[in-house]
Amino acid sequence: MRADVQNLFIRIQMLSYAHENDLTVSDIQPVLEERGYRVGEREVKQELENLTQENFLTPHDDLFSITGAGIEELKEIQTMLGVLYKDVVKKPARSASRASS
Repeated sequence: MRADVQNLFIRIQMLSYAHENDLTVSDIQPVLEERGYRVGEREVKQELENLTQENFLTPHDDLFSITGAGIEELKEIQTMLGVLYKDVVKKPARSASRASS
């Protein structure tokens, strides 16, 4: 997976996790790695900082918690992921001959 796409997925995972628990770099990095993302501490910190700058997370020492704006963003993402799932995952693949037309 390309880095820019992976970063979007990581951001979604972070918002989802933050909706349930406060985040720390040391807590979220192994969760992301368990889900198949190849990510280092520096990348995790950068994405947490990006989410903070966008007002989706708020820092408290080494903890990050979701904001109201982050919750609203997550709700919009969940809606779009439902549409994406129907269009990409559940839809049967087109036959090769039809796809090349």
